[in-house]
Amino acid sequence: AADIAAGTAMDPGWKPISSALVGISVVRSNPAFWWHAFWWTHVVLLFTFLAYVPHSKHMHIIFAIINTFFMDLTPKGALKKVDLENAQTFGVNRVEQLSWRQLLDGYACTECGRCTAACPANATGKPLDPMRIITNMRDTLDEQGPAIVAGKTEGLPDMFATVHPEDGIWACTTCYACVYECPVMNEHVPKIIEMRRHMVLTQGKMPPEAMETMRKIEQNYNPWGIGWDRRGDWAEGMWIPKLSEGGRYLYLFWVGCAGSFDDRNRKVTLAFARILQRAHVPFAILGPEEKCTGDPARRIGNEYLFQAMAAANVETLNRYEVKKIVTACPHCFNTLKNEYPQFGGKYEVIHHTQLLKELLEDGRITPTKEVAELVTHHDSCYLGRYNGIFDEPRDVLKVLPGVKTVEMSRCRDRGFCCGAGGARMWMEETIGEKVNHRRLSHVEETGASVVATACPYCLIMFDDAAKTKDREDIRRFDIAELVERSL
Repeated sequence: AADIAAGTAMDPGWKPISSALVGISVVRSNPAFWWHAFWWTHVVLLFTFLAYVPHSKHMHIIFAIINTFFMDLTPKGALKKVDLENAQTFGVNRVEQLSWRQLLDGYACTECGRCTAACPANATGKPLDPMRIITNMRDTLDEQGPAIVAGKTEGLPDMFATVHPEDGIWACTTCYACVYECPVMNEHVPKIIEMRRHMVLTQGKMPPEAMETMRKIEQNYNPWGIGWDRRGDWAEGMWIPKLSEGGRYLYLFWVGCAGSFDDRNRKVTLAFARILQRAHVPFAILGPEEKCTGDPARRIGNEYLFQAMAAANVETLNRYEVKKIVTACPHCFNTLKNEYPQFGGKYEVIHHTQLLKELLEDGRITPTKEVAELVTHHDSCYLGRYNGIFDEPRDVLKVLPGVKTVEMSRCRDRGFCCGAGGARMWMEETIGEKVNHRRLSHVEETGASVVATACPYCLIMFDDAAKTKDREDIRRFDIAELVERSL
């Protein structure tokens, strides 16, 4: 305005607000004075804001840039490996035990609440608030920082008192929705797992039913507790070879614990195996030599048991020189693909929906029978958000004769967890509404007659919800079962 009044402004026609201020008599009478007054006011406000920002919630403006620059580029589904032999502490229960990168999350947080809004545990009344984990961690560091620097931390409350209570930490399904929604690349799930690790490995504390599951894995290498030597019983009469019998095969079919021991998921395993045989795909199984990948143990915080399972499986796979693995379980898929490289196990791992799509496109299987169903597909968290596989299951459904598809309100990368991840499959759900019941209500909203899954855990959770809510008219199938019906 002062420039315009003095006649020194360039293109005043493009400055309507400044031009309007010229009408104020004091500006027009002394433009040089007001030019300096406005300039200094601008400078003072700017530097005041810069000084204020680091001490306010607006500090995320600065730290979000730094946080994004240092974001973790390792696979989303790979938790950090713990050096069990040399670690001084297991997990974390104090903020000073967190890395600088983890602490940076607190200062980058915009407190927008998108993580909490996306959380299925929070949505169903559980005491889990992902945003508060991040902000309380920051506030705890601010409060305890001087004592930490002075080395006087004895007697200070730990993270379970200042950051988040234990019930909330156990409620997490590790679905990754919170991390996926965060606009500044904060990572909530790894911190939750670190807190679980402390409770399990340092305090020896976990829900009783989870402890029983860990015992079953230790003794029989599967969370069902069924004898390990019966892992290959499902294949009796199928003429499916085992790697121990010799021969060369294109794929190792990693069946997984659910596919081997759960009655409902055995049907999925048989359906997929018959499809592979029909397509003349050379594959073999490990049979009794296959052990749990350790996913439930790692997500529950029992890193010691996970590493024992991983080392044993990698030794077996490498001994047979396995190159390609196909599995119907997203949890096995994620662990084999993203976490076993930490232990020397590097394999090409594909999900069964990916292979089914390939077989259909190559014409090695041709669906001819009509499957007259209105189908909605449920996205597995460990297949979708963790590994980006959203299209393959839908592409398979689209080519099945008679199948019509409809999407749920929360689908694909915004999908809602079934409630089984993060080892919640093996823990009782006593607080709030059950997550699988909420997810079934999303299916009900679509009017679909069938919900299709691509995960054994999801299938179990939908079966349980349908029976409990008396909605068994909504049928539950794995995609492999629908494909076999169409052949």
